[in-house]
Amino acid sequence: MRPGHPHLKSLPSDRPDLWTGEEEQPGEPAWEEPIPLSRRRELPAFPTAALPGWLRDYVDAVAEETQTPVDLAACVALAVLATAAGGRSVVHVRGGWREPTNLFVVVALPPANRKSAVFAAVTGPLYEAEQRLRDARRAEIVEAQLTARLAQSAADKAAAKAAAASGEQRDVLVEEAVGLAQAAEAVTIPAEPQLLADDSTAETVSSLMAEQGGRISVMSAEGGIFDIIAGRYSGAPNMEPFLKGHAGDRLRVNRQSRREYIERPALTMGLSVQPQVLDDIARVRGFDGRGFLARFLYSVPASLVGRRKVVTEPVPEAVAAAYRSKVIDLTLTLADWTDPAVLQLSPEADAALIACQERIEPQLAPRGALGHITKWAGKLAGAVARIAALLHLAEHLEGGHTRPVSEATMQAAITIGQYFTAHALAAFDAMGADPTVDRAHSLLDVLRTHGWREVTRRDLFATLSRSEFPTVADLEPAVQLLAEHGWLREELPARTGRRGRPPAPRYVLHPSLSEDGR
Repeated sequence: MRPGHPHLKSLPSDRPDLWTGEEEQPGEPAWEEPIPLSRRRELPAFPTAALPGWLRDYVDAVAEETQTPVDLAACVALAVLATAAGGRSVVHVRGGWREPTNLFVVVALPPANRKSAVFAAVTGPLYEAEQRLRDARRAEIVEAQLTARLAQSAADKAAAKAAAASGEQRDVLVEEAVGLAQAAEAVTIPAEPQLLADDSTAETVSSLMAEQGGRISVMSAEGGIFDIIAGRYSGAPNMEPFLKGHAGDRLRVNRQSRREYIERPALTMGLSVQPQVLDDIARVRGFDGRGFLARFLYSVPASLVGRRKVVTEPVPEAVAAAYRSKVIDLTLTLADWTDPAVLQLSPEADAALIACQERIEPQLAPRGALGHITKWAGKLAGAVARIAALLHLAEHLEGGHTRPVSEATMQAAITIGQYFTAHALAAFDAMGADPTVDRAHSLLDVLRTHGWREVTRRDLFATLSRSEFPTVADLEPAVQLLAEHGWLREELPARTGRRGRPPAPRYVLHPSLSEDGR
């Protein structure tokens, strides 16, 4: 609870204290039950009403059949849209601000939540679209391979002929061999189209993006990709392809065997992990400092295990068919775009996004609601614009780039952004992003151990660990948080003289923390 919403109420003096059973002293406020620091945030369910009808129907149906939180299917579905559109479209917000349409999405769910079944159901059409792209490209690949072999054969024969010649004839033949070798090297064999990759190393991801015209998607029902990025095989974290793949910044890779240059990389990640993984990745050196964790949209739904129906309704055939055909159509329609399709915002949509930004900005202040996750929240408006573009393309499968994103679509994206904000706060809580909460827990443990009824700030500070509370200034935010949760009250004694050090503040502690209040 924020300052200005105290936990204390004044009760009539003839009412006994609710905790000690003693008569309350006149004018002394009663204690309410304190709010636990570790109380789980009340998290909203994914707002499926914000999705286009065909997508909403499928997400709801998959969640019902698999008896999984709707959040899982919905978040994977957003990653599917991003896989289809990423690297092939951008949204122009205003001025020089453009956002690509790829996303990083991660859902945290415990084991036995049928994550693999949901991933298979939602990503299935992408694999079919990938196969269709391969079939369409097969003849071109075969022709290019044959041309390359013939060109190389001609170059080899010319080189052998030049090597056997002498005098002026040799010079002519060498020149001819060099030209044929250059022509052979210039033959490009198109890569076999690929949309999806499993858990991949940074090197594999960058190579795939280079081969696939700048885009690739990593979709997995496990969290092994985080171990790989952290350096399971290389011994050191390598985040560069992932950081630039999210932002769309130019990526250059120089290796002994090859050089790769990607003008507009577009990497999508759709992952599901166990909740413990969030805590683990927060401890990986460099993940937070480089802003890697700030690029993900987090979902931390409550597990339905123990509350699931045994007999469920299968996904209706018509709903599944509509989802399959529309995902495939969107993927194939955008596949051949070399320069990305540019989506524009309507004036009303831009105004809605500006209003959203104006609501977010004050919360980024150090004491704001998002002040401890500014790296993530600073990217929220961009994420909302990306989601709006994806919803727009899903709504307008043909010619979506020819019409502007509407205000209604932007408002739907803002609603989804609010969902991800609530879940990001919970996710970063799990990752220990707010040191004040950790210190408040430590302080509460000390207060319980000593069993004081009241204590001065000076005496309290003297008992605390200097490694966690180096200065009194480090103590104050934790004290304020405990006061907001109703664990203590701060009193400032009146000065008795004009000289000398002012009296230290005194803390009156909740009766449940003292020995005689237990």
